[in-house]
Amino acid sequence: MSNETAPDSSLTLVKALSVANACSLIETHISWLLLTGQYVYKIKKPVNFGFLDFSTLEKRRFCCNEELRLNERLAAELYLEVVPITGTEDQPQLGGAGVAIEYAVKMVQFPAGQLLGEYARTGQLGTDHIDQLVDIVADFHQTIAQTDSKSPYGDSANINHWFAENFDHIKPLLVDNAEKQQLQRIRQWGDTEWHKLTGLMQLRKQQGYVRECHGDLHLGNMTLINGKVTLFDCIEFNPMLRWVDVISEVAFLFIDLLHFGYDRYAYRFLNRYLQRTGDYQGLALLRYYLVYRALVRAKVSLLRMAQQQGDDAVTKQARCEYAAFAGLAERFTTSRRPALIITHGYSGSGKSTLAAQLAEKIGAFQIRSDIERKRLFGYQAYAQTGSGIDDGLYTQDASLKTYQHLKELARTALEAGFPTIVDATFLKAGQRELFRQLAADCGAPFQIITFQASDRELCRRIKQRQNDASEATVDVLHRQQQSAQPLSEQEQSCVITIDTENGNALETLLDNFQ
Repeated sequence: MSNETAPDSSLTLVKALSVANACSLIETHISWLLLTGQYVYKIKKPVNFGFLDFSTLEKRRFCCNEELRLNERLAAELYLEVVPITGTEDQPQLGGAGVAIEYAVKMVQFPAGQLLGEYARTGQLGTDHIDQLVDIVADFHQTIAQTDSKSPYGDSANINHWFAENFDHIKPLLVDNAEKQQLQRIRQWGDTEWHKLTGLMQLRKQQGYVRECHGDLHLGNMTLINGKVTLFDCIEFNPMLRWVDVISEVAFLFIDLLHFGYDRYAYRFLNRYLQRTGDYQGLALLRYYLVYRALVRAKVSLLRMAQQQGDDAVTKQARCEYAAFAGLAERFTTSRRPALIITHGYSGSGKSTLAAQLAEKIGAFQIRSDIERKRLFGYQAYAQTGSGIDDGLYTQDASLKTYQHLKELARTALEAGFPTIVDATFLKAGQRELFRQLAADCGAPFQIITFQASDRELCRRIKQRQNDASEATVDVLHRQQQSAQPLSEQEQSCVITIDTENGNALETLLDNFQ
């Protein structure tokens, strides 16, 4: 590392601009922000952290243009242009004539107090924000550029480099022996995991999962504009840090939600993201990337502290943030003994609704048969396929393939160390036995949740469905009731029964998983 503190001449320029333009000034560890009320001018500090190099004017100019290009993908209405700064350090001019002595990214200044990080800090973050994020991030990931096999981006060796690079920055800034020992444990775990996962990392690159992502997907880089979530501040300074596996990107937001205490929202986001994209294969890498992303946030906290030495308040906050993120990193170096839960019940019994809420509460992944059946046969989740009873997607052969597919998805989640809920009717004994055996193979506790409601209520719910992945009709319900195979005496020993017409159904369900 070199030039970790911006030279006095740069600070002189920034302060002169602030005074001349009546701006307020905000400083981060890599930039200065001049706020005019209508616009923001973002000036990059002439620093070099190794992973980031703004040490020359040409490098800063290039990165300003990259920042504009990259952020136009998600926030075109905010990012306007790159503005040259001319004149002298004592008397600089924004957009003036003459030779540029610095550059700034000109942005629209959005209202204060609307960052999702601020909402999270004050307890205002809601499910609507999370669901908007699911749509934005899933759509973004499915449309952005993919790397090619010849590119160094996404190679397992480079992934390992950036994981290890965190320790080079963090270790010299630690003074507490317990924290040093914790860091060493995390490093050893990371080395072991990387050797186990390197083949999958390379495979996912070949399959196109390494893409030109946002790169810095945390709540502080998200704001509300007229009620709409808008993502900004993509990583422009190092392509290696934005050309990443998409599961690494979602891990960043997941960690940030956990940091703010929104565990349920973290699982809501990731469950819905996976249901949108089908990328359950990525779960095998999730814990590695969760640890990596927590380390990145821990590192940034300490770097900010190092830049503002002598400020006791900054030091205290930075060390608290470091401890929190290091704790999150270590949390995911140990895997739980995950349970396998399957639902059981007729269409309209409330399985999917309550399974989703249970998944958020216990930190599990919900795999929905209605969605995965359609994905397996090439349909979008809410497409109407016109399949009838024992026809199309619902033939005996199609159902067998669907349950086998669900089994493999569940195996991936379990082997990654996460509790898994497979959300299907499971009305046949053979279907249930397939998953009981999977649980045994994975050493996972096995649970069946039976969801019940009266015939009248089942019919009412089915008739009222809108925008649902299920294509079940009342006729389908009647066929299910005629052909369902009852739970055996052996199965009854691991059954939880939930009456979904009871107003306390959710509480009853959650009480079983305390």
